[in-house]
Amino acid sequence: MTLPMIAPWDDTTPFPPDDAALYAPAGLLAAGGSLRPTRLLAAYRRGIFPWYSEGDPILWWTPDPRCVIFPERLHISRRLRRRLRQQPFAITRDTAFTEVVAACAAPRPGEIGTWILPEMIDAYVRLFELGHATSFECWQDEELVGGVYGAHLGHVFFGESMFSRRADASKVALAEAAGAADIALIDCQLNNAHLERMGAEEIPRQRFVELLATHGANQA
Repeated sequence: MTLPMIAPWDDTTPFPPDDAALYAPAGLLAAGGSLRPTRLLAAYRRGIFPWYSEGDPILWWTPDPRCVIFPERLHISRRLRRRLRQQPFAITRDTAFTEVVAACAAPRPGEIGTWILPEMIDAYVRLFELGHATSFECWQDEELVGGVYGAHLGHVFFGESMFSRRADASKVALAEAAGAADIALIDCQLNNAHLERMGAEEIPRQRFVELLATHGANQA
């Protein structure tokens, strides 16, 4: 199957239907286009997200199954519960969005490079400025030590990345997101052991798309 290509100046042509996504690599739907707000918002309203490496074209994904967290099912371990009771961090929202994205973009120990490229940072900062992205921050002694950021449409938080410079700081930030009154669903995109321990679960892509409509993400 040929991967559909979107011209870089084209922000109006719709994405292909979800069932056109490739099986290998799983969920890859299209390539090209731009990271301008019009294209990004059109993607998230469909449950599509960009993910690519330096030197590649922009790649657009819609995996099946989809990994999500239902806030009411968030799993708080005994260790994290103790941490929350201790209140080691000052928690804020939307006070350091750019700093959180930059911290998430920094290479992890043992890793080389990052998929959060400068143009990705610029794109999400622009979404934030337009009111379509949010971040949750953890501070200790006035130092930013953890956080999570992502697109925010309707009552859906599309978590993009999180970071931690102190034990459990990113988990505390995610728990704060799950407790926010305007968030009814957290999109984790792809499953991993860390998210699974916090209650993430996989659901069919069609169910995810239905939830976007239920929670107003495709109307925002």
